Amino acid sequence: MDKNIDNSAREILRTNDKGGFTVPTGGLYPYQWNWDSVFVALGFATFDELRACAEIETLFEAQWEDGMVPHIIFRRDDPDYFPGPRVWQAGDAALPTSGITQPPVAASVINDLWEQSGSEAKGRLEALFPKVLEWHRWFHRYRVPAGIDAVIITHPWESGRDNSPEWDAPSASIDVSSVEPYERRDLQHADAGMRPTKLDYDRYIALVEYGRKARWDHEKIATEGPFRVADVSMTMILLRATRDLISFAEKIGESGVQDELEGYVQQLERGASYLWDENAGTFCSRDTITGEHSGSVTNASFLCFYAGVATVEQQERLAAHWDRISAKVRYMMPSHDPDDSTFDAKRYWRGPIWQVVNYMLAKGFAECGYPAWAERIRDDSRELIAEHGFNEAFCPVTGEGSGGRDFSWTAAMWLAWLGED
Repeated sequence: MDKNIDNSAREILRTNDKGGFTVPTGGLYPYQWNWDSVFVALGFATFDELRACAEIETLFEAQWEDGMVPHIIFRRDDPDYFPGPRVWQAGDAALPTSGITQPPVAASVINDLWEQSGSEAKGRLEALFPKVLEWHRWFHRYRVPAGIDAVIITHPWESGRDNSPEWDAPSASIDVSSVEPYERRDLQHADAGMRPTKLDYDRYIALVEYGRKARWDHEKIATEGPFRVADVSMTMILLRATRDLISFAEKIGESGVQDELEGYVQQLERGASYLWDENAGTFCSRDTITGEHSGSVTNASFLCFYAGVATVEQQERLAAHWDRISAKVRYMMPSHDPDDSTFDAKRYWRGPIWQVVNYMLAKGFAECGYPAWAERIRDDSRELIAEHGFNEAFCPVTGEGSGGRDFSWTAAMWLAWLGED
């Protein structure tokens, strides 16, 4: 383990700690983000397990009454970020938030942290169980419709893979004509060539305005909104998280929810089948308005191993994609297929590597009997950080960093996963 890199990673977490919660990085992302915080807790746990508990506790302070955990918590109005709380008009006056959610990795991380924690941290993690359960129930109430059985996202930002080419076709019909003029603040902190285009941003803001006009009524948004896509990453992550929530419930004696959670697992397994594209030979997202698959091979396609749902035949098809993609790039796993015309090695979620996705992929590969893939992912991830620093993302061709620097969850991945001997 490289002690200098370890120390740098811990220092990044301390610097980005704003008092019980962590921002992803200064300037570009000045608030608390949902799945960022949960992954960051893994990093804190390597040297301060109670601080790790606090990171997740502060996230759930913003949980809505209906069970949703929002994707951004606006603890102060920072002019460096757009759209801020006055645009979203969501949450409550005491703790404004965005009006959408993010991938539900909390149950999986809490389950892992509980195993390694002392008695005080265990107690604090156990106290989060009913809140996590309510979040899972929210998904099944509003976002996992019968007949589709996969998780529907209503905004690209919910997926965490904000600018993936998977959203290009479903977003094309979004009306941006009424979007009011705005100033993008992200371009003050990152190269425009690494960020979404103006048209992408117009569509994002149009969806925020739609949700605001709907008063963040998620039943209405999920059944009538202009963007309703069954997302492969959300589905696979929720499926894995539900399995982990069952495991956690057993450990803490919450046996009364076993049947309910097993039912959720069965529904999401059916949803995985809905997302399999036989023509493309991959799991991919699917527009529920048109019924069309994206046809894209992305890093999220391989989360089926993390979720434990791929058949032998599906694994063989995905293995062919792995071999093809790994021959095209120096580092794995690019967020989008390098053979696709929409691949961009530096632009946000259209090619770059994200360490948190690599972490989930490696975990799934190791569990499903692909240790060489897991080791390749880990070795590449370690080299990227050692050679290029704690960037938000990395070019799969050159290794060059992109997005924000001194990024919290990248530091956390080094501490919790990559820096291990």
